[in-house]
Amino acid sequence: MTRPLSDDLRERVVAAVLSGESRRSAAKRFGISVSAAVKLLQRHRATGSVAPGKMGGHRKRVLEPHRAFIEGRLRETPHLTLHGLKDELAARGVKVSHNAVWQFLRREGLSFKKNAVRP
Repeated sequence: MTRPLSDDLRERVVAAVLSGESRRSAAKRFGISVSAAVKLLQRHRATGSVAPGKMGGHRKRVLEPHRAFIEGRLRETPHLTLHGLKDELAARGVKVSHNAVWQFLRREGLSFKKNAVRP
């Protein structure tokens, strides 16, 4: 991922456009893309600032609020499969992929039945 443009460059581009220069010519003069110039002006118009927005970060874990339910289900039914647990969560209104369930279980150190054929 690329770094955001410097605040100084952002301010100069916005000042040039506000003083009457077109977005395309300002982009060419300052060596940035036309879309970057357009988006800078949109950000300035919407927020009054040219500062870049937050980049990156972590997504909230979808299954964290349901940890007690998952632990309870694994205690009650130790032979529960990954897809079975996913289906039970879906019945409760939590739509997640089986990979999300797997990663949650692995991260939390919880075990589950790994093979539906095994007794």
